[in-house]
Amino acid sequence: MKKLVAYITTGYPDLDFTEDVAMALKEGGADILELGVPFSDPVADGPVIEKANLLSLQQGFKMQHLFNVSKLIAKEIDTLWMGYFNSFYHQKIPNIVNLAKELGVNGFIIPDLPHEEASAYKDIFHNQNLALIDFVAPTDSKERIKTVLQNAQKFIYLVAYAGITGSSQSEDLTQVINNIRQTTKTDIYIGFGVNEKTAKQKAKGVDGVIVGSAFVAIMLDNTLTYNDKINKIQNLAKIIKEEINS
Repeated sequence: MKKLVAYITTGYPDLDFTEDVAMALKEGGADILELGVPFSDPVADGPVIEKANLLSLQQGFKMQHLFNVSKLIAKEIDTLWMGYFNSFYHQKIPNIVNLAKELGVNGFIIPDLPHEEASAYKDIFHNQNLALIDFVAPTDSKERIKTVLQNAQKFIYLVAYAGITGSSQSEDLTQVINNIRQTTKTDIYIGFGVNEKTAKQKAKGVDGVIVGSAFVAIMLDNTLTYNDKINKIQNLAKIIKEEINS
């Protein structure tokens, strides 16, 4: 069965919502939760997630909030921290990796940490049996893919197109998927532009999908009540999970 990875922005609209929506996503069929760390310049994210990041920060998000909610969530659903390198670097990488392990978090997704720089930290993650998710872009050569994925863990984050999250762009990924398959047996999950309309097509040839903007857009919809948001996000997860496995 193909997997669903769901991204949410920690602390928006509040920490109780973060906990409740995480459990709703699990009930809706999400296999892995990307717990997003709000950041002032989320360069890989589109306007929807960027807005949620900024609103969470304006409401006083602190890293301690991430730790508090992770303690509650990570024991219930497979949880990864998704954030930009500065957020983790300022906590000191060995310290935050150890804390993630203590809290039951299973890995990190750091989109602005290039492979060459990530290599300096990989042993720290591996020593705690935590994944540092590797990215592959459609523009990566076969040689580059072999270099990047030589120690791939948990899953490979295949970027669906060159750009930012939430767009409707598409590219032919057949060759890059073949190159990944020839390099590693690690599962391939595709992200960027995945929603209920695109999930079935994007899931072809891969092992799972990563969905963020579609869920966060519901979080940002102020015409909905707290419970309406929770229910709508849970239902969307169910639809996407069904679509990628139909």
